Amino acid sequence: MYAILVYDIVTDEYGKKKLPVVFKICKKYLVHIQNSVFEGNISMPKLTQLRNELKPHIRKDKDSVILFTARDERWLKKEFIGLEDNSTSRFI
Repeated sequence: MYAILVYDIVTDEYGKKKLPVVFKICKKYLVHIQNSVFEGNISMPKLTQLRNELKPHIRKDKDSVILFTARDERWLKKEFIGLEDNSTSRFI
């Protein structure tokens, strides 16, 4: 499965402490491509682990994580406007 994850953490005192934690969790499972955006191939069990690791750090009333999933990367069209940094193209 191919996933794109985007998160938005409010940068109050709690959020400032949680931003690096959320970043590290996401980086364990996906490739960091831009600010709070990650993408990559991931199995269903790993996706479940990712969700479970993130949940304790995301405040339902202030923060958000959006996960887009598709069966395969080829079903997604990626378009760049401005600086193109397709770091995932280096991976096979």
